[in-house]
Amino acid sequence: MLIGGLNTLVGYLLGIGLYYLLSSQLHILLIAAAANVLAISFSFCTYKLLVFRTRSNWLAEYRRSYVVYGGMALLSTVLLWALVDGLQQPIWLAQALAVGLTVFVSYLGHSRYTFRPAQDAKSGRSR
Repeated sequence: MLIGGLNTLVGYLLGIGLYYLLSSQLHILLIAAAANVLAISFSFCTYKLLVFRTRSNWLAEYRRSYVVYGGMALLSTVLLWALVDGLQQPIWLAQALAVGLTVFVSYLGHSRYTFRPAQDAKSGRSR
């Protein structure tokens, strides 16, 4: 739970920080995409090393983490765009809603897909 809170805080701060740094040069959708890549990479490392402690292939798990986060990132990016550009909401509120949306769903996805134990194809047992 502590790591999930840290990941959420880092994702939230990355989104706001990049927005304030880059909003005069880049569209909110590009800023959100960059923030998502950074936040996903950070979260992947903390989950792999501190929560699930797997010894599986880094690249394979990193790709699977993008499957889990991909849908959530797309949804949160659209939500961010709609709230900031469409409804003129402050970035801190929009980012809080977007980040909050991913917390529980991403943990479930990671525990059941990204960092699941490798299955022996013949027996169905964990290795």
